[in-house]
Amino acid sequence: MARIGFLGTGAIAEAMVRGLDGLGHDILVSERNAATAQRLARDFAGVSVAANAEVVAQSDIVILCLMSGIAERVLPDLPFRADHKVISVMADMPCDKLAALIPGVADLSLTIPLPSIATGGCPLPVWPDTGSVRAVFGDRNPVIAVESEAALNAHFGACAVSLPVMGLLRTGIDWLAAQTGDRAGAEIYVTAMFGAYFAAMRKDGSGGIDALMADLGTEGGLNDSLRNTMAQAGAPDALLEGLDGLRERLGLPLA
Repeated sequence: MARIGFLGTGAIAEAMVRGLDGLGHDILVSERNAATAQRLARDFAGVSVAANAEVVAQSDIVILCLMSGIAERVLPDLPFRADHKVISVMADMPCDKLAALIPGVADLSLTIPLPSIATGGCPLPVWPDTGSVRAVFGDRNPVIAVESEAALNAHFGACAVSLPVMGLLRTGIDWLAAQTGDRAGAEIYVTAMFGAYFAAMRKDGSGGIDALMADLGTEGGLNDSLRNTMAQAGAPDALLEGLDGLRERLGLPLA
């Protein structure tokens, strides 16, 4: 098993540590967020708290969970070695800029974990795919190797679809609750329905979403009618327009 260090102990770092529970790793977390660090050390026997320099010195794999501005200040003074494997989950920190902060580290990869990594099943796009992300998290989470840093950044845009989609689900819940008078029951029904759909859907990249939509989209049925109404109102175009509006922030070519 590996010795894994976490620099930064925010919500995502905590989720990653929880997602590694039971795999036998020795984990060091930085003391920056003392409450979170102490909670993890209390909850898991294999987790210890240390200063940043000790986290780096005693780890084989270092996972960077810092804000970019903090990383620029602290990383150059830490004892990184050529044999370190470094995984960055930091936004606004391009790979070339990070490499300049920790010169000599060859095994450097970037990924985008979501809070669901705490329980497994979290998709992890990674670039470059050095094998480190797969070795640490691949047993419980699908790892998706992408071809460029721009392709990795595009996944941040895809993450932004989450809130609009959840907003639509909440609108559906509110509508159902208005008909039934049972807000709790409406929320249970709609969220469980979508959970069941996605649990049963193929997730191997072979067109599972298309197959699911085909099953639901019987011509003239309720699903088909509502989809057509939303399409005529411009909902798909608005989503694409919103995503394209994120291109500059993501460092993607402008449409």
